[in-house]
Amino acid sequence: MASVPESTPQGPSGPTKNPLTGGPAEISDKVRADRELLRQAEADGTTWRAYLKLSGPGWLQSAITLGGGSLAGSLFLGVLGGTSMLWLQLVSIVLGVVMLSAISYVTLSTGRRPFEAINSEINPALGWGWVIATVMANMIFCMPQFSLCYDALDRNLTSLGNGGGLGGDVTTKWTVTICLLLAAGGIVMLNLRGGRAAKMFDIFLKGLIGMIVICFFGVAILLLSKGEISFGNMMVGMIPDFTQFVRPAGDLRELIGGLAPDAQTFWLDRLMPTQRSVMISAIATAVGINMTFLLPYSMLARGWDRTFRGLARFDLATGMAIPFVLVTSCVVIAAASSFHNKIDDKLASTDVAVMQQSPLFPKVEKDLLHRVEATLGDAAESTDQATKLQMMADLPDAEKRLAGALVKRDAFELSQTLAPLLGQSRAKLVFGLGVFGMGFSTIIILMLINGYAFREISGRPSSEGMFVLGVAVAGLTGASWVAMWTDDSLRFWLAIFASTFAVMLLPIAYFTFWLMMNSDRILGADRPTGGSRLVWNVLMGLATAGAVAAALTSFLEKYRDKANPLSFQIVATIWVLYGIAVVLGFWWRKRRDAAKAVEQTA
Repeated sequence: MASVPESTPQGPSGPTKNPLTGGPAEISDKVRADRELLRQAEADGTTWRAYLKLSGPGWLQSAITLGGGSLAGSLFLGVLGGTSMLWLQLVSIVLGVVMLSAISYVTLSTGRRPFEAINSEINPALGWGWVIATVMANMIFCMPQFSLCYDALDRNLTSLGNGGGLGGDVTTKWTVTICLLLAAGGIVMLNLRGGRAAKMFDIFLKGLIGMIVICFFGVAILLLSKGEISFGNMMVGMIPDFTQFVRPAGDLRELIGGLAPDAQTFWLDRLMPTQRSVMISAIATAVGINMTFLLPYSMLARGWDRTFRGLARFDLATGMAIPFVLVTSCVVIAAASSFHNKIDDKLASTDVAVMQQSPLFPKVEKDLLHRVEATLGDAAESTDQATKLQMMADLPDAEKRLAGALVKRDAFELSQTLAPLLGQSRAKLVFGLGVFGMGFSTIIILMLINGYAFREISGRPSSEGMFVLGVAVAGLTGASWVAMWTDDSLRFWLAIFASTFAVMLLPIAYFTFWLMMNSDRILGADRPTGGSRLVWNVLMGLATAGAVAAALTSFLEKYRDKANPLSFQIVATIWVLYGIAVVLGFWWRKRRDAAKAVEQTA
């Protein structure tokens, strides 16, 4: 048998094709040099140095997972559970890395585009659901990132010292947004050009992630040094506590336990749906559906193959998992120090006039009023407002703290509470830089993913035009936040559709990767065997079970939301229709395989 030249690498079934063009695979000088660097590093025992030098796709994952969603989720986790919920982000990212490692293993072993492989070998409904959910998530979740960047500039970075910020007029918002869009689009196009431009993209992204980590890590270190947070409590909070899905977390558990039975029932009914929702959000923002799409295509775009499988796992651990755990843990710690089980003296007052002066009062008034009306029962309608207000003021301190725990805090409020530690200007600067970096890096990556997705949807995996179109669609949709994301009603329904596809389709994506990892048709001789296969399946099974549990909990929360019954009906309808499509997809593939077998026999 003739030897195969180095420019045509071998896959499980012979010479591979370029996954992004469909033609023969050509190894660029860069890929050849990187491969040789890895081989030499393995021989010299300095593999980690080569891994550090060549890392890249993991940092892309870090840039998207460290966004507004993870910031808001971590902040609320700290408010609700203090440091007792630190374990959740850690477990979520570990399980997510397992699944991303699996899809990277499959992609680098076969050299095939996952979308094509899923459609051809498993089920086209799964492939198309995956890419459609990715595009929807990119477009919708891009909006709050633009809003986050604007708020960071307006409320922190441009209001340092005696500055008054950008102001809230529409013209200013559009101007800043367009500048952000052009800057993000230009950076994405650098990555498309490859070579030195792509290297600059990598350096910029790593620098941005590094800045985010330093900003939030510095805050946590200051809190620890000042004794605001107990190191021992932090360590305990790293131990998984799954009872938090059904019981209050942190100090709130003790607060509720000390109340009368009727008060316990009232606050549990309000607290637990919120706590579960926040926990689900934390799981969903650790590894989203669009992240599972980004990783394999970013690796293929770099020319990576089976030689780079070890690098891929290292890259995910160091470029994605470690920055994510550091940043989200530091946000939880800062929020726990500032907000968990805490209210101001004015809200705690039994004097109605003093209580109403509290900045928290407008946000807790509704819950406290419902609590008083629940106590009054049938007499609530005939009781005057002044009496109700006095009853609210007379409520135990513990109940006011529970009401305060339900308030969704703002990241920018967090920067203000750290002013005694950092100083007013430094607090604004640190949080402003960190928050802006989180939002801007996520915008860049969402646009990048959409470019890859549009290529796949069009069936033209090497088309620069389709890539640019996908980038533009995500960017322009995100920039429309000025008109769309500021409308509370519209924002609610956009979030419903996005979460339906992104959160609830994640277990489907995980299950698909599980099937791929165990498929002889796809992996051939590269399919794990023996103990390795057992470990892979156990870890992937845990990750899939976690994603299923999160999706089911989210589904049940929508069912229990009596205020918005239409949202549940829409979600249920989408899932029934998609379930039918998946069943038909498996039936179609079985029929196609049978027809091929008959053809080959004939």
